[in-house]
Amino acid sequence: MADNEIIIYEPVDKEKVKAQILEIRGYRVMLDKDIAAYFGTTTGNLNRAMKRNIKRFPENFCFQLTNEECSRFQIGILNGSRGSNIKYLPYVYTEQGVAMLTSALHTDRAIEASIQIMEAFVEMSHYISQNRQLLPYDELKALELKHYHLSDKVQDIEDNMLTRADLSDLMKLFDTGIKSEEILILNGEPFKADEAFQKIYKKAKKSIIMVDDYLGVKTLRHLTHAKAGIDITIISDNKGYSPLRLAEYTDFQTEYPGMQIRFIKTQNKVHDRFISLDYGTKTMKVYLCGSSSKDSGNKITAIIEINETDGYKACVKTLLSNPVLTLR
Repeated sequence: MADNEIIIYEPVDKEKVKAQILEIRGYRVMLDKDIAAYFGTTTGNLNRAMKRNIKRFPENFCFQLTNEECSRFQIGILNGSRGSNIKYLPYVYTEQGVAMLTSALHTDRAIEASIQIMEAFVEMSHYISQNRQLLPYDELKALELKHYHLSDKVQDIEDNMLTRADLSDLMKLFDTGIKSEEILILNGEPFKADEAFQKIYKKAKKSIIMVDDYLGVKTLRHLTHAKAGIDITIISDNKGYSPLRLAEYTDFQTEYPGMQIRFIKTQNKVHDRFISLDYGTKTMKVYLCGSSSKDSGNKITAIIEINETDGYKACVKTLLSNPVLTLR
């Protein structure tokens, strides 16, 4: 950023902050220039503070936009000082990134502003969660991601995800009044979303190991359909804007005192979501899941049983040696 950039201090209006929060790469973020205005500093100083403490800002805290993203979200690319042709692609910060900026800048104004900005992030997340059925959020997000990732190769994969038989079955369900948001495809058979996960967990005879970085109370509710005495392990980094809280798990244990669940970290080593039933036995089954169970019912997705489980056995064995995940 230009050294002669003028500092513009702007008081925090949480409603205005909410309007400045964008959804990019699956994260809710704010532009560096908007944060700088609230913090009472220049955009250049803000980003220099970040770069001096770069180890504190992983990609899920802060990242630089591309030309394509700037164009898609109609974000202006900042020019350098007068007479210069240098252009600067802006940085964006997630809620966690905003919090980390206060330790990098550490001014009273930055601390006060960051608290109000983070409150706006939280209020926005709660509103979307509580009013999901009233907002075209999922549809807009799907269009955004499709536009961003579209390529011939990806398109070919998408074209082959559902067979004509699957589509025929789906159309029959649509004709009976079942909404697409309620359906998952399990081995070519359409099921209501929750029933698909419950059907899998009921099959377990010895153990259930679920690998999924995104957890919620709904994740736990699905597991209550497993037989009594089943050993249950969840391997997750518990990511997202509304991760599973310790208080929620404590309430769940009070309601289901017989269920004990072990939590282990994935340590950012897993991209896919999958479920392993009866790990280490001859009847071990593995299901690859297109969505997190906590989000089941939001969109059409697929759950596929994997026939070749040897690779997953080795993967699960490695993950089971990871540190314990502590809910907060």
